[in-house]
Amino acid sequence: MAEIQFKNITKYFGTTKVIENLNLEVRDGEFLVLVGPSGCGKSTTLRLLAGLEELTAGDILIDNKVVNDIAPKDRDISMVFQNYALYPHMTVYDNIAFGLKLRKYYKSEINKMVAETAEVLELQELLNRKPKQLSGGQSQRVALGRAIVRKPKVFLFDEPLSNLDAKLRTQMRTEIKKLHSRLKTTMIYVTHDQVEAMTMGDRIVVMKDGIIHQIGTPMEVYNNPGDLFVAGFIGSPKMNLLEMSLTDSGLLIGTDVGIELKVPKAVIDYLKSRDVKKVVIGIRPEDIYLEHKESCSNPIEGIIDLIEPLGNETLLYVNIQNVTFVCKKMGFIDATQGDLISIYFDLKRLKYFDVITQKVLW
Repeated sequence: MAEIQFKNITKYFGTTKVIENLNLEVRDGEFLVLVGPSGCGKSTTLRLLAGLEELTAGDILIDNKVVNDIAPKDRDISMVFQNYALYPHMTVYDNIAFGLKLRKYYKSEINKMVAETAEVLELQELLNRKPKQLSGGQSQRVALGRAIVRKPKVFLFDEPLSNLDAKLRTQMRTEIKKLHSRLKTTMIYVTHDQVEAMTMGDRIVVMKDGIIHQIGTPMEVYNNPGDLFVAGFIGSPKMNLLEMSLTDSGLLIGTDVGIELKVPKAVIDYLKSRDVKKVVIGIRPEDIYLEHKESCSNPIEGIIDLIEPLGNETLLYVNIQNVTFVCKKMGFIDATQGDLISIYFDLKRLKYFDVITQKVLW
């Protein structure tokens, strides 16, 4: 296991800045997920740690030792890529054993280590097969086996499930989490899929344009997004956002729609103390109700634009003066596209963001 530190990391490709002054600590034995849209710098961060890219500035430490000038093969790191890159002419056994042979392990040691790895990943019956005889999930497990066989300090995963279908992705998410529970090894996982991030990480790091926007447990980030980017990125469907103006009488009025909200006095007093005139409110789809509750707003009328039944839950897309709000309700909803409907915001669950800085206010 290993503790990892990124200190003031900056990376340029030519004149293009990909990562800017990144600081991050990965705890010993932690499963940390880097998540963000394409081009946010998450894979580059992983490759810098692995030694596959050179730093422009800053230091990377593994167990308090600076590794900037240490060759990739000497960093005691294993990496699993999006492309499994299995050797097609080799058996599963030889693919897993390949790195051990290069390091001149004795044959008896190799046999023992491959056998242990195959047992962990349930590959015992596949050791004599070649990659063309494997399914996508089996190929992924062989790639994992090649990474874990020599018990490195750190595992790196660069979008390893993106080539799998939905069912296999779900299965392999579970397998990787089980693997972490067994090995207790530090793992860093890169994905653009926020569902993977939410379900797999002990903590998640949300990135955009080479900058870390928020770090926290999945539920911390989901329930308390630090800015508008995180609010809009984390969650499926994403958080509903609406710009509103604060009136002298202490009401919030929708800038683009005729929504009027009487929010708690403590919130109004805080906004006034910060001399805030406009805010962006955020509310999760599951915090919009179809019936009134004690903590709710007055009824807000809209037209149902779309209904998406998902089996155990239903998504309603409600149009209010050309602004769409997504509501998530459990089970089946007896409604029809085009129906007039009243929705209610749970005022205790609202988030308030600064229009200018985009940072959370309350």
